[in-house]
Amino acid sequence: MYVKPVNPQNVSQIRRSYTPHTEGIIPQIVMEFLSETYGEEYSVEFISRVGKWFFYEQVIKVPIYVIFRAKTAHLEVYALESGLYNSQKKDENGRYWIPGLDLFLGMWEGAHEGRTGCWLRWWNAAGELLLWSEERTEQERQRADREKLRAERLAEKLRQAGIELDDEE
Repeated sequence: MYVKPVNPQNVSQIRRSYTPHTEGIIPQIVMEFLSETYGEEYSVEFISRVGKWFFYEQVIKVPIYVIFRAKTAHLEVYALESGLYNSQKKDENGRYWIPGLDLFLGMWEGAHEGRTGCWLRWWNAAGELLLWSEERTEQERQRADREKLRAERLAEKLRQAGIELDDEE
């Protein structure tokens, strides 16, 4: 779940719970990642008014509820409309607009953290993929390599033109 203004109570411990009615802020989105064992997490008993579905929809009233099965690459996105969750439709890129976050959520297939498969990823309003930290690092490394190569080529052209460079670093 994502609750924008809520911070960990104690920075030396991992926060494992959040109580919206006592802490005051309703999460914008709850994302449920299902395990391979059916029934341990996702509660499909929303018709009989039990389980997580009912809790998120009727008790906390979380605006967006996402259910993701990584093994089968199945993504469901629901928005709270008139007090009930309604299934949302993907856009032409196969992504869901998440109001309140002003981001798109969708699936991305590839390798990450030692696992190849489908991952949930975020895109900004312009449709640009938000990079993971290691992707940003690699992108910056590639940019620095290109810049270094460009500087070396420019230095060589200047030498060929009879202009000596000061090689201080």
